Amino acid sequence: MRVPLLNCDMGESFGNWSLGLDDQAMPFVDCANIACGFHASDPDVMRRTVALAVANGVRVGAHPGYPDLTGFGRRSLACSPQEVENLMLYQIGALEAICRAEGTRVSYIKPHGALYNDMARDHDLLRAAMRAVASYDRELPLLVMATANPEPVRALAAEMGISLWFETFADRAYDAEGHLVSRRQPGAVHHDRRVIVEQAAALARGDALVASDGSALHLPADTLCVHGDNAESIAAVQAIREAFQQLAAGEAR
Repeated sequence: MRVPLLNCDMGESFGNWSLGLDDQAMPFVDCANIACGFHASDPDVMRRTVALAVANGVRVGAHPGYPDLTGFGRRSLACSPQEVENLMLYQIGALEAICRAEGTRVSYIKPHGALYNDMARDHDLLRAAMRAVASYDRELPLLVMATANPEPVRALAAEMGISLWFETFADRAYDAEGHLVSRRQPGAVHHDRRVIVEQAAALARGDALVASDGSALHLPADTLCVHGDNAESIAAVQAIREAFQQLAAGEAR
């Protein structure tokens, strides 16, 4: 059993506007997805967040999104594949410069928000994102959504010569295809800490989840996304970390 890495979106404040409890979440995660200035963040926030990650021994990942500060990157923009490739390279490069100043490097790439979701639906955009990673540093993993059938995405990554981390969520319901249930549907988001931790542990063990139609759903889980924007989410992250430590200790025995 390989316990999934815990990743968390961070560095999403902007100027005097503060978002997230990065300092509280950072000690419990493995990977910090740091906003690169297009959907959130600014140079000062980026550098503070990278320094915080370094101080806690946390991997830094670039979290590029659409150029949409007003909409927090959650609105799909009519960007061509070439534009997606270029905007990703621009943002990765900006974060890399700050990482080098703090004695670290960008370790992986996780697209943000609407860009991430659009890539899952449109393989032309996914291919563009993969080209950006391959041209920058093909050793860096690209985070993509885990689904019930990951083979087409695996095949595309092999064609492009890059590696993938399949990402799962402990606090979201899934449909039978392995897609996240729309937030507009009841029960789409889990709020009970016990349910969240149980789903995280099931993903770590490779157990099946129960999809929204009642069917069994198996998902590849290289990394698990957690949130750190309120006190309850911090408590959930800590509980997941403790559950993973117990699983690892049991496996060692």
